[in-house]
Order: sequence, then structure tokens, then C-alpha cells
Amino acid sequence: MKKILLSWSGGKDSAWALHLLRQSSEYEVAALLTTVNEKFRRVAIHGFREELLDRQAQLAGLPLWKIDLPFPCSNEEYETRMSAACLRAVREGFTGVAFGDLFLEDIRAYRIAKLAGTGLEPIFPVWGIPTDRLAGEMMAGGLRARLTCVDPRKLPAEFAGREWDHALLDELPATVDPCGENGEFHSFCWAGPMFSSEIPVQTGERVLRDGFSYADMIAQS
Repeated sequence: MKKILLSWSGGKDSAWALHLLRQSSEYEVAALLTTVNEKFRRVAIHGFREELLDRQAQLAGLPLWKIDLPFPCSNEEYETRMSAACLRAVREGFTGVAFGDLFLEDIRAYRIAKLAGTGLEPIFPVWGIPTDRLAGEMMAGGLRARLTCVDPRKLPAEFAGREWDHALLDELPATVDPCGENGEFHSFCWAGPMFSSEIPVQTGERVLRDGFSYADMIAQS
């Protein structure tokens, strides 16, 4: 089996990618790779706390590679730090990096271009699955997630913090992708077949920051 990294946002799509990869006889996910805002100690873009990220990795039974990113972070600095992670991966015998991308061709092309010549194969285990069908498969498979970040230009800010479930899907505007693949929302996965147990959370404070609505996720004891 090929030893690979999984780009891990902590959201539903990367979590489902892990679940699918673990059913494959071709790949072995041997570590998770996550970018963390080094100022706020939260997962980049998704915005949930580092302690919840650590808990996800523990329950997935995988080592976690954290790439600290400055705030703000230029694309040049991001690529420099990601390149260092790729070099480490090759040194440690990894042969590929998997991503939870669903259908955005420009993002896929960017990943492929940046991995070209590194010795790491780009892998897209959930690519091309129609997102309405994918959402149903995730929920039927036991995946549970909450929205942590919402773009209020595309979706009411009050959706931040809500459970990603059938009721939420029924309320989404027709222009919003059910998996949020166009950047409408991001999530925190708190339960599913990729974890050995659940991570119960409740929604904390909701704030508007940098043009986005963020809902804090607080672990329940």
C-alpha cells in the first residue's frame, strides 16, 4: 500500500475522504496535515480551536502534522511552508497527498501543479461525486458536523454554529452548494466512522471577523 498524507481541515469533506481512503487497498493514510493560524491557534479558514483538532487526530488514531501560518499570511509564505512539509514527507517515505476537494477545477489544478516534481502523488478520493448525493451518503454513514464559518454574502450569518443536517440542507438557498464547496461555509466534523468516538460540542459565541461569520465550537465534558 502507498503511504500517504491527508490534507485535513477538520471539516466534513476531509473527514469523509479519510473514511473512503481507509476502505481502499491502494492507500494507507499515515498522517494528517493541517494548517493552523499561529496567532489565534485555530485551524486556518475553518476557525475552530486547536484543542478540537488535536482531539480529532487522537480519535482518528493518526499523527498530526501542523503547519503554523502567520496572520495575515501571504500566498508566498504559505507555499514556502507547504513545500517544507512536502520535503519532510518524501524523507519519511510518503508517496502522496490526498485532498477533500469536490469539484473546483482551479483548486485541483493548483494542487497538481504544486506537487509536480516533488515525488508526491495528488489524490482526490471524493472528487466528482455529485454534492447532493455526497451529502446524503455522509449523513447516512454517520458523519456529523457543525458549521464553523459562513460567508454572509452567500448565506445568512446565523447559519454559523448550526448542525449540518437534512434540516439545514432544506433551508439552504438554491444558489448554495449542499457541501459548501464554493466557499459558502466551512465545518467541524465531530462524529463519524473515521473516529473511535464522538467529540460532543456546543456552539459558543458567534462573531463577524474579516467579512465572515464564525461560530466558536466548545467541547462538552
